[in-house]
Amino acid sequence: MKIEIRDVPPRAAWALEQAGVHPLLARLFAARGVSHRDELDDGLARLLPPTGLKGAREAAALLADAIAARRRICIVADYDCDGATACAVGLRGLRLLGAPHVDYLVPDRVVDGYGLTPPIAERVAAKGADLLVTVDNGIASVAGVARARELGLQVLVTDHHLPGDELPPAEVIVNPNQPGCDFDSKALAGVGVMFYVLLALRAELRARGAFDSASQPKLDALLPLVALGTVADVVRLDANNRRLVAQGLKRIRAGQLPVGLDALFSVAGRAARTATTFDFGFALGPRINAAGRLADMTLGIELLLTDDAARADELARTLDAINRERREIEGGMREQAMQIAEGLFDVDDEPPSAIAVFDPDFHEGVVGIVAARLKDKLHRPTFVFAASGAPGHEHELKGSGRSIAGFHLRDALDLVAKRHPEVLVKFGGHAMAAGCTIAEEHFETFEQALQQVAAEWLDAATLTRRLETDGPLPPEYRRPDMVDTLQREVWGQGFAPPVFSEEVEVISQRLVGEKHLALKLRHQGQPVDGIWFGHTEPLPARARLAFRLEADEWQGVRRVRLLVEGCQG
Repeated sequence: MKIEIRDVPPRAAWALEQAGVHPLLARLFAARGVSHRDELDDGLARLLPPTGLKGAREAAALLADAIAARRRICIVADYDCDGATACAVGLRGLRLLGAPHVDYLVPDRVVDGYGLTPPIAERVAAKGADLLVTVDNGIASVAGVARARELGLQVLVTDHHLPGDELPPAEVIVNPNQPGCDFDSKALAGVGVMFYVLLALRAELRARGAFDSASQPKLDALLPLVALGTVADVVRLDANNRRLVAQGLKRIRAGQLPVGLDALFSVAGRAARTATTFDFGFALGPRINAAGRLADMTLGIELLLTDDAARADELARTLDAINRERREIEGGMREQAMQIAEGLFDVDDEPPSAIAVFDPDFHEGVVGIVAARLKDKLHRPTFVFAASGAPGHEHELKGSGRSIAGFHLRDALDLVAKRHPEVLVKFGGHAMAAGCTIAEEHFETFEQALQQVAAEWLDAATLTRRLETDGPLPPEYRRPDMVDTLQREVWGQGFAPPVFSEEVEVISQRLVGEKHLALKLRHQGQPVDGIWFGHTEPLPARARLAFRLEADEWQGVRRVRLLVEGCQG
């Protein structure tokens, strides 16, 4: 591992500090591209207007007409946290804006697969819907949209995934990544796209005289859900996304959150009044995702829709239990997958340029998580496959991939498909995460083809694990209140949480729980505790460590602990 220090533009850091930003935060923000205090303004007025989002105005007119005619609207959601929050935002928002008949349908991961398929379109038609709205999916559903249109349904696609060569024949498409869209935030999550459609719809209804600016429904109550889905989907937190997340966090900390989210905080042992992006990413998001991975995402969506505290508590406990089961399955799969991956190369050799693993016992619901773990461990683009459990598709494998910086996973799949047209049944996704389906007989061909693309695109420098850090931590900032200050900010993908690095003295070290390294360190002359989760190899007497800050409490006293992220060897 090579530890690198982010460049801090001195003029930007100075300008931020002069504008009243805390000196440490000024340095951190400047290193992440912030140069003016205005960029940190998270006010709603600073959000990009929906008028810049291609299709939003047309979507608003379509929905307004449907509301006026009392047509039945059915939302088709994805089965992850982004899809669940987008569905809940869509249902709550449309009802707030006067839609009398709004329902939803979420595909089953195993039986139905991803997106709006022709059978899903038929089920929506059978429910008596007039207008089908996709959230967090649909841009690749050419056949599904075509079938819906054949059945007489109007179709509105709201999505954020990258489009393929052919767009679906929907009445309207809203997707910041579709051709011809000049919206400045290409990183909107699916829930963000749906929220913007609702903003456009409210403006359309206001123009039609349904209400005025004083009496219009307040959509800001939806922002806690928008914030959760945005962080959980690991989209890039550009300035607009950071504002959406910040606004959601403000409301959660003030107690203005749906009872379902409050129940999730409770079962996760987290406090809503001090909510952080870490809570979204590591506590709430995984519990909602667990429903889609192992059970039925309807559980997650119902939790986000209910206003009954007792019902919310029941559903949150159910999701918590499912998540514990998910962790157990993931642990076993991770060990098995790592053994398979390590068997692909000799212990003294570098791993191949890309990794693909499959075992008949793998559970398709957690392949994405396991792929992420392998990618983190081996620093290679990684796909993990499981046998499809869908009836009639037993010969197929479903794979989920995670990538490293410099390797666009969806584009790589596109190239594999062009070179080997017979291999990929379907694929889609983003630069850093993608999914695909292949026939089991083509697994080796896929593996070799992916490795070939990776060998062509990746050089030795890209394949060297690098950890960007913020350099040394001034000792005066190693305080619990400073930890709290840092955690209140919006951190995430593309706006990385602070990680510091410097040489420290290792006073003592011991294994805890058989797989974690507990440390006594001397940081700039002062003793401090540290821990390196998931690491068992001993450290030298002096080591250059990368670490995050954590405040823990022991016998009523709060203290700072260093969470080690890596060591330059």
